[in-house]
Amino acid sequence: MPAEWEAHAATWLSWPRREGISFPDSYDRVLPTLRAMVAGLLESEPVNINVCNGAHEAEARAALEGLPNDKLTFHLIPTNEPWCRDHGPIFLARAEDPRLAIVDWDYNAWGGKYPPCDLDEVVPTRIAEKLGLPVYYPQMILEGGSIEVNGAGALLTTEGCLLNPNRNPQLNREEIEQRLRDYLGVREILWLGDGIEGDDTDGHIDDLTRFVDEQTVVTVIEKDQADPNYEPLQANFDRLRSLKVGGKPLDILPLPMPNRIEREGLRLPASYANYYVGNRTLLLPTFADPNDEEALTVLQFAFPKRRVIPIDCRELIWGLGAFHCLTQQQPAV
Repeated sequence: MPAEWEAHAATWLSWPRREGISFPDSYDRVLPTLRAMVAGLLESEPVNINVCNGAHEAEARAALEGLPNDKLTFHLIPTNEPWCRDHGPIFLARAEDPRLAIVDWDYNAWGGKYPPCDLDEVVPTRIAEKLGLPVYYPQMILEGGSIEVNGAGALLTTEGCLLNPNRNPQLNREEIEQRLRDYLGVREILWLGDGIEGDDTDGHIDDLTRFVDEQTVVTVIEKDQADPNYEPLQANFDRLRSLKVGGKPLDILPLPMPNRIEREGLRLPASYANYYVGNRTLLLPTFADPNDEEALTVLQFAFPKRRVIPIDCRELIWGLGAFHCLTQQQPAV
């Protein structure tokens, strides 16, 4: 499985449905954020968007009117919700033709929290059919946001998610690790603990810790010791300091957390780690927060050859995800 910063042929998205559950009563308010996201992606690479039908495509096109459309393609692949990182395909690079393959992990909407997910569950195979690619079926539930790879054989994940009994109660840690090795081509599996408060995925790694090169990670740190995120994030940081990749300690770049964001009494899982790395741009979720600038500085240092685009995600995060959750990269081969 290639790293996200390696060259992309395209980025895949699933356009949200007005009647979906991700943006209750806020669909229209989130459209400017989605437009800014697509605009930033189009600076960098082609964009493929899954839609449910012609009317849905027309709605998406209206929201994106005025953007260059020569690299924008719509596909009739219906989805329940827009989180393509989790329901979309995991692409693998291969030595033989075709040079790409797709892994279609089972999907149950984050432990059965948000039925129905019947359309989302078959998205990887539908995309494979469109692209004419072979598909592998590991017979294990896994979301793309729960894993992070360095493209050189190492994978980061969390116990809070992958070992949660609402995913694969029939598999133990060793069996899960073996399937990750077998189907993603990784050798080293690095485990962190729990995720951030408000994360309904049970602790996805893409809100916590991300590889920025083969030996370096950024990881979110909570500075307020009274915040519920302080202890789990400190525990993850301590683990990272003890982990090695290829026999060498990780280089660690601390990334701040935004201040607490609540809506209707719920804490939302706002995290600067939920950025997306395109070919020439990096989409950074921001929150009109004093820590926005520090996060931008850290990520511009980590990715000096890319333009970091800060985009206000205060409406998007009401759906409990940001840019990494919405995107899925297709590697260039």
